[in-house]
Amino acid sequence: MRTASSEADVLHEPGHSRGLFDVFGRRYLLSLIVRKEVQIRYRGSVLGWMWSYVKPLVQFVVFYVAIGYFLGMNQRVEFFPIYLLAGITIITFFNEAFSNGTRSLVDNAALIKKIYLPREMFPVSSMFIAAVNAVPQILVVIVIALFFGWTPSVLSIAAILLSLLIIAVLATGLGLLFGAINVTFRDAQSFVEIITMCAVWASPVMYQWEMVAEKVPGFLFTLYRLNPLTAAVELFHYGLWMPLNPTGGQTIPNLWAFAGIGLVVSLVILFIGQAVFRRLEGRFAQDL
Repeated sequence: MRTASSEADVLHEPGHSRGLFDVFGRRYLLSLIVRKEVQIRYRGSVLGWMWSYVKPLVQFVVFYVAIGYFLGMNQRVEFFPIYLLAGITIITFFNEAFSNGTRSLVDNAALIKKIYLPREMFPVSSMFIAAVNAVPQILVVIVIALFFGWTPSVLSIAAILLSLLIIAVLATGLGLLFGAINVTFRDAQSFVEIITMCAVWASPVMYQWEMVAEKVPGFLFTLYRLNPLTAAVELFHYGLWMPLNPTGGQTIPNLWAFAGIGLVVSLVILFIGQAVFRRLEGRFAQDL
């Protein structure tokens, strides 16, 4: 016969969630949400997925002409197209995952108020959707790099994968944090727009890290390198731009050490984001 204690072990508190563990425990539901959002993005479009390749190419041409040609960066930085597009790609992944993660709970208010499912599902799915959208951009960068003579190595592939991992963890953590706050205080969404606007200039996307090292004191340059975005962008440059052996091209000092620190910082932000999310989760249905 079943004892009372054994029944208590089987039963669970209604609405009880284990946070991110429950999200990945429901991988099928997560995949459905990601698939639905990706399909909606291109529904009714004639070119469909082709837009994912056209947009980064157009963006690349605009920045290449405006910054590379008119401001002379093509002459100052060898293989500047690869350098620029690599940085833009990784920052675009971060900005999309972070922005959409912040809006995800408000955008799915009707579903949240009707049924129970792990609410972390929405910021996490936003990150995976951004990752899916980033794949064509990464392929475009790789094809252009191959045209310039890029030859992959174990270290370059590892750098690219570590860069993507840092961005995925960081964007998910920030999406959980600001997404939870945004449910009650919609000002959070405007604050996120400012952060994403500054992200391009807070890391070496449009410029080289040497310019920062020359202009700021040593402790500020150390803080600059502690920024996970700086580590992620430089890892992408290490994987796609440095193998081309550009003249004067240098890896940021202690790149792998600061990449490890960037990953740890991203994990801490993920932990904080999850903690704040769990603390505010009980008010979501009411505030939405």
